[in-house]
Amino acid sequence: MKLFIAGLDTETNTFSPIPTGYEAFRENLIAHGDATSKPLNCCSSQLHVWTNAASARGWNVVESLCAVAEPGGTTTRATYEAFRDEILNDLRAAMPVDGVLLALHGACVADGYDDVEGDLLSHVRKIVGPDIPVGAELDLHCHLTKTMLDNATMLVAYKEYPHTDIEERADHIFQLLVQILEGKCQPVMAEFDCRMIGTFRVHEQPLRGLVDRMKALEGQNGILSVSFCHGFPWGDVADVGARMLVIADRDINKAQQLAASFGQEIFALRDRLKPSHSSIDEALDEALDTSGTVVLADVSDNAGGGAPGDSTFVLRRVIERGIKDVATCLYWDPIAVRLCHEAGEGAVLPLRIGGKIGPASGQPIDLTVTVRKLASGITQRFGIVPLSIGDAAWVSVNGVDIVLNSLRTQTFHPECMTGLGLDPAQRKIVIVKSSNHFRAGFEPIASKILYISAPGALQPHFENVPYTKLKSSYWPKVKNPFAGAPV
Repeated sequence: MKLFIAGLDTETNTFSPIPTGYEAFRENLIAHGDATSKPLNCCSSQLHVWTNAASARGWNVVESLCAVAEPGGTTTRATYEAFRDEILNDLRAAMPVDGVLLALHGACVADGYDDVEGDLLSHVRKIVGPDIPVGAELDLHCHLTKTMLDNATMLVAYKEYPHTDIEERADHIFQLLVQILEGKCQPVMAEFDCRMIGTFRVHEQPLRGLVDRMKALEGQNGILSVSFCHGFPWGDVADVGARMLVIADRDINKAQQLAASFGQEIFALRDRLKPSHSSIDEALDEALDTSGTVVLADVSDNAGGGAPGDSTFVLRRVIERGIKDVATCLYWDPIAVRLCHEAGEGAVLPLRIGGKIGPASGQPIDLTVTVRKLASGITQRFGIVPLSIGDAAWVSVNGVDIVLNSLRTQTFHPECMTGLGLDPAQRKIVIVKSSNHFRAGFEPIASKILYISAPGALQPHFENVPYTKLKSSYWPKVKNPFAGAPV
C-alpha cells in the first residue's frame, strides 16, 4: 500500500488586519516532505501518527508539504497557490497511490478562494480519481462546505476544545482508511446545518455529555464517525456556522438521521450552550473577591482567532485601578521585546507596550518597567506539542508582571511564564490572551476561571458580526432561523 500525506493549516479571520503570507508560515513551519523528521507541531503531529501507523503495517508513505501559520487575516493568493501546487505536483509524482490523508484546518480563506480546503480536495480528487479514498482531519472550528463533502471520502474533526485529541482523531481517520482498503466499510457522509453561529465550550455541560455520546456511537451499528463542527465565527464566507457531520457505513439515511438528531438537539440547547462573559471591571471585581488564583481570559485578543495579541484594554484597567499581584501574558510586541533585550536584565526603562496594530489593539501604554528576565527558545505545550513563543521578556511595574514575546501566539500553558521564572500560581490574578485553549494548562492552578468580553478583534457578540456572504438566517441574530420548518 502507498499512502500520500500532506498538511496545510491556518485559520482565517477575514476581519483581521493581519495578512497571512509566506512569512507567517515560515515562522511556524514549512516542511517540504520532511515534517516528520522535525519537532512536532499541531499539524505535523498528525503526519507523525499516519507515518508511524502506516510504517507499522509495512506501507510506503509519501510525505509532501506541511505548512502551518498562526491564525490571521486572509492568506495571500500567491502563498496558497504555491503550497497547493506543491502538494498536487508531489501527488502526481507519487501516483498511483492507495490513499490520501490531509491535515487541514477547515477555515482557511485565501484571496480568490473562500473555501481553500474544498479547492485543495477537489484538485486532489481530480488527480486520484473517484475510487481512491481521500480523507482529511479538520479543526472543529472549520467551515463545512459542499465542495469538501463532495471530494472527500471522509472528514473527521477534533472533538475536544481545548484540542487535546488531535493525535487521537488522526489515528481514528487512519483506522477508517484501513477499513476502507480492506473492504470492510464504504463511508457515506451526511451533514446538518444547525443554523447557529457562536463559540461552544466542550468542557461544560450540556455539550460535554453530547460529545461523550458522539464518541460512544463511533464504531457501533454502522456509525463510523461523528463530528460536531463548531464553525469559525469570524470568517465571512457563505458556509460559516455550526454543523453536525456523520459518517456511516453504506447507509446514507442512517447518517442523515443521526446528523439531524444531534443537530436538532444542539439547536434546542442553544441558549444553554451560549457562553457567558464578563466586562473587564466585573471580572476584576469578582477575582478580587475570590480566594486563590483567579484566571481571566481576554477572549477578544486571542491570536489563535486571528487577533493581534497586543491589545491593552484589560491591562490599562488593571493599571488604572492600581490592582497588584497580577501576572498577564502573552503580549505580541517584538519592538518592546527588542528594547528589553538591549537594556538587559535588571534594567529600568520607559517602555511603550502594545496597541500597535490598529483600533482593535487599543492605545499603547507607556510604563516605566523593570526587566526581570529575558529568554529565547521558550516553548509552551499545546496538547503534546511544544510551541515556541519566540524571544520573550518578563517586565514588572507596580505589582503587575507582564510577559512580552516576539512570535504572535495565544497563551496555551503556564510554561510561557514559568520558563522565565514567573510562577502564575503565586499570583492573585492571572490574565491570559486566549479563548479556551489555556484551560488545559491553567485549570490546575485556578480557583476560578472567568471569561472577559473586552474591546478587541474577536467580539463574542455574533449577532453583530457584519457578514456579507452568509445568505441564510442564523441564531443568535434570529431567535429561531428554522421558523416554519420542523426542528
